[in-house]
Amino acid sequence: MGTNFIKRKIDDGSYEAASVFDVDGDGIKDIVCGAYWYKGPEYTLRYKMCDVQPEGEYFDDFSDFPMDVNGNGRQDIITGGWWGQKLRWRENPGNTGLWEVHDIEQCGCIETIRYFDIDNCGTVEIFPNTPGEPQCFFKLIKDAAGIPTSKFIKHVIGETASGHGMGFGDIDGDGKIEILLQSGYLKQNENIFDKWTMVEAYKCSVWGASVPMLVYDVNGDGLADIIYGNGHGYGLFWLEQKEDGSFVEHVIDMAAAQYHDLWLVDIDCDGELELVTGKRYRAHCGNDVGDNDPVGLYYYKMKDSNFIRNVIDFGEAEIGSGAGIYMWIEDITGNGYLDIVAPGKEGLYLFENIGLGGRSHD
Repeated sequence: MGTNFIKRKIDDGSYEAASVFDVDGDGIKDIVCGAYWYKGPEYTLRYKMCDVQPEGEYFDDFSDFPMDVNGNGRQDIITGGWWGQKLRWRENPGNTGLWEVHDIEQCGCIETIRYFDIDNCGTVEIFPNTPGEPQCFFKLIKDAAGIPTSKFIKHVIGETASGHGMGFGDIDGDGKIEILLQSGYLKQNENIFDKWTMVEAYKCSVWGASVPMLVYDVNGDGLADIIYGNGHGYGLFWLEQKEDGSFVEHVIDMAAAQYHDLWLVDIDCDGELELVTGKRYRAHCGNDVGDNDPVGLYYYKMKDSNFIRNVIDFGEAEIGSGAGIYMWIEDITGNGYLDIVAPGKEGLYLFENIGLGGRSHD
């Protein structure tokens, strides 16, 4: 028997990125999605942050990540999108007023953004997935006292176009984090701020690999494998690493399309990681295969190289929820179980995790 969720629609908006943090400093977690934030714990009060550029069915907002950019103790937001081609941050006023939007850099079309503390400084660095540009990251500059300055420095670490797909993990077992791309991985050199070395150890069978791609030892042989989805077509896959460093691809599930966002978390509190993902609705506005299929949100139990799908939600977009381009998983209610905030063109949903039979987790 799987874990149980209470589904709640927060808004009809079609923004595809969301996050959770205490926006107004009252000690209660709020939900941020697109142009608005929703006051917790009820999430019925909605406050506008800023205008977000519309582009057909999309909004130019493919990440809403919390970060204190200016060092005033309030969490701001890092964002960016495909059409504006800019990495931006939104400044949190600490109240219900509008947020000022600041440009960080024009860096190319941003598929989405992921974050990782690559230099172990205590603050994550910003890694935009810009398929047509070499891989780079942005580091927040701090002053001598360690206070963020709202300034960033860009480090270009790749030499060729990144492609669609990105992730982080120690894939070769050297104790250092590599950056996964759809046609191989970037390996750190002595200075992580200089160019990294491209290792063409594998190539995903789809052109639009998920962001993120995940590193996990699927078969328990001590070698790191790769889990990824088809962001713009059907299928979930895993790449099995062999002793010689080569990879063999396996199908996990071909039942759905547009697996664009993937998380590895212990969603049922059994002490083991599960794969949480879902179908992105109309990822390319009807131009991808499976774009208009019913949406769904799933978690997969992983055992002995097998992936067992558990359905969290499924249905037509008018009633069901999938996963947009950047969902958020965190214990919002404080019961010990991880909840899911699922944005998308079909609306913004909260899935409250109540565990087995609605029990709190001790």
